[in-house]
Amino acid sequence: MNLLKKNLIPLTLMLLIPIETILYGVLNNSLRGVHYLVTPLDNSIPFLKIFIIPYLLYYPFIAFTLIYLCFYYRKVYYKTIVSLFLGMLISYLVYFIFQTATPRPQLHGNDLLTSLVVFIYNQDNPFNCFPSIHVLTSYLMIKGIMKSDEKSLLIKASVWLVGLSIILSTQFIKQHVILDLVSGILLAEIIYKIVDIINSEMCPLWIKKLYSLDSTK
Repeated sequence: MNLLKKNLIPLTLMLLIPIETILYGVLNNSLRGVHYLVTPLDNSIPFLKIFIIPYLLYYPFIAFTLIYLCFYYRKVYYKTIVSLFLGMLISYLVYFIFQTATPRPQLHGNDLLTSLVVFIYNQDNPFNCFPSIHVLTSYLMIKGIMKSDEKSLLIKASVWLVGLSIILSTQFIKQHVILDLVSGILLAEIIYKIVDIINSEMCPLWIKKLYSLDSTK
């Protein structure tokens, strides 16, 4: 309980994520025209409905990883969540200017896995694809845990395994194409690097004060 109280204010930053996600719904259409980035390699990737399982782990994975970083590695938490906010905003700008879509396969059967894929398809239009926010944020969670001083190989391996599974799931359930995946990772790398630079001597005073609120690594 004391750990929660100590981190309650920093954790409220996570509330900005669902607020920012409102823009995703506003842009998730083809009103501004649509482009397709499908390559021959994409056509060779099979549809594997089993990957709906890691895909559905996305939200709890992001939440639990950010909470863990906030509790034990506060500075890394700030860097990671700021990178997430910026990455999402840049993605939304790209969606507004250059909207893309991913062709989806026709689904047959009424088994549980197929029904879950149908549910996701019905909840999320096939737009807002390039770059992939699922890939961007999952990769940032991997980046964050690797940038921390975490000693547990089990925790690091778990974040890697779940994060990578989510990234791959975007391909195997045909929510994204390869260029969406690559652009998501590149965007995450660039933004995190910029946030690292801002955290250096060029860092504004208010960010330095934010980072110095406690001695958490």
